[in-house]
Amino acid sequence: MKGELLNILLVEDNEDHAELIRRSLEENQVANRIYWVQDGEEALDYLYQRGTYADKTKSPCPHLILLDLRLPKIDGLEVLKTIKTDEKLKSIPVVVLTSSESEQDICKVYAFHANSYLVKPLDFEKFTRLMHDLGFYWLGWNVNPLK
Repeated sequence: MKGELLNILLVEDNEDHAELIRRSLEENQVANRIYWVQDGEEALDYLYQRGTYADKTKSPCPHLILLDLRLPKIDGLEVLKTIKTDEKLKSIPVVVLTSSESEQDICKVYAFHANSYLVKPLDFEKFTRLMHDLGFYWLGWNVNPLK
């Protein structure tokens, strides 16, 4: 993966959160491309390259998915379940990035084979540090199988 452009699919319905995540990752130079979708249906359309995402050059397969849980149209848990039961998608690391600290949510997410569960800190500096560490771990240190 070294030298390759890295793609992150950000699935986040809150525009302010999405902008903060994008800016934090870009400032820390941990991703070359961030693709943002605002709901679960749009996330699945992107991953399956349907509708407005049919052009593979504009909707490349992500190296990492950052997934919020509380999403309009299709819930984040359903998106996760769909990803992790699909042979072509299940090897993509999925990091759930949410404000929920619910033990029930945590258990469900791991039951559906998420790779990580992170709670969004309310403090700006902690949030920025989390994005920095997340990017370097998943896109720098972690080794994924070749596609």
